[in-house]
Amino acid sequence: MAEAHSDVAVVFGGPSPEHDVSVLTGLQSARVLGARALYWTKTGDWYEVDPDLEASAFVAGVPAGATRVQLLFDSGFSAEAGRFGKARPLGVSVAVVCCHGGPGEDGTLQAVLDLAGLRYTGPSVAAAALGMDKLAFAAVVAAAGLPALPRVLLTATAASVGFDGPYIVKPRFGGSSIGISVVEDLQTAIHLLASTRHLRAGAIVEPYRSDLFDLQIAVRSWPEPSLSAIERPLRTARAGGSAGEPEILGYADKYVGGEGMASAPRELPAAIDDGLAERLREVAARVGRLSSVRGIARVDFLSDGRELYVNEVNTIPGSLARYLFVDPPVAFDKLLADMIDEARARPSHHYSVEGADGSVLKGAASIAAKLA
Repeated sequence: MAEAHSDVAVVFGGPSPEHDVSVLTGLQSARVLGARALYWTKTGDWYEVDPDLEASAFVAGVPAGATRVQLLFDSGFSAEAGRFGKARPLGVSVAVVCCHGGPGEDGTLQAVLDLAGLRYTGPSVAAAALGMDKLAFAAVVAAAGLPALPRVLLTATAASVGFDGPYIVKPRFGGSSIGISVVEDLQTAIHLLASTRHLRAGAIVEPYRSDLFDLQIAVRSWPEPSLSAIERPLRTARAGGSAGEPEILGYADKYVGGEGMASAPRELPAAIDDGLAERLREVAARVGRLSSVRGIARVDFLSDGRELYVNEVNTIPGSLARYLFVDPPVAFDKLLADMIDEARARPSHHYSVEGADGSVLKGAASIAAKLA
């Protein structure tokens, strides 16, 4: 392990629909850094694993030779204590977070790491929660006056949503394209609320426009705010799909290639009008500031080649969006090193007890009096 990263651990996996993709991102990052690798299982347990493992070692769950560890509030990542022993800290002070979706990307893991006093890459609790909530993110975008399609909360009693179909229905909370459907009418959209597991925590609906295609760009915040090249992901025909089936950039389009987003089909740099590219970069930079981006995030847009619409921000993108940094080129080890430097120099949390000087307690009446 390189001396510069002796206190760094790559964390990946987690109880999320995007668990498998997270394994790919985590193994890529651990391999490049030579850092220790901490695997978060689908059931919520933690193990230290060999960073040189291949993805196939995780197909059946915990790989052979893994060592169980714990994440504790008082000592961070620690070796599991024996029957009469005490947990031994692993010496990890910086976590490179490669967890996609679920509690690894919605702020849950970030809050635990904050409480444990560990520095980490990627979004803070607030930024992670915002990025995972498609409705809240859309409201922030609209309030900032940025271009976006209308997006509203879908409820079982909705008589209308303010715009005509066809509609695209998405989980309100969640990453990637899991659980997304295109339907012709509102009643079908409402039916999905009860029949689609990924929508049970909430769903949003927006207009589906077949003339729009995807454009994506990565934003990073350290050592200075910067942008990647613009890509146009390419959508492939779906196995078993029917002629005329609506096209959306699906989970398989992104990840089935076997290396996460790095192997997905794309046009990079995207062949788009220079004016559109300039507007996209300007809006992406503003989204990065609005979202308080740390590390590397990917901002996703929709466009018809003329107009531009902000779609969402992915705060922990697949493969950490390393494949997008081609103009100018930035090596993956440099991207990772910058993220680690940022985690050390710009902690995600700043707890303060300023104002809690006891004066309120001194002047307070008895608790019994307050309950009367």
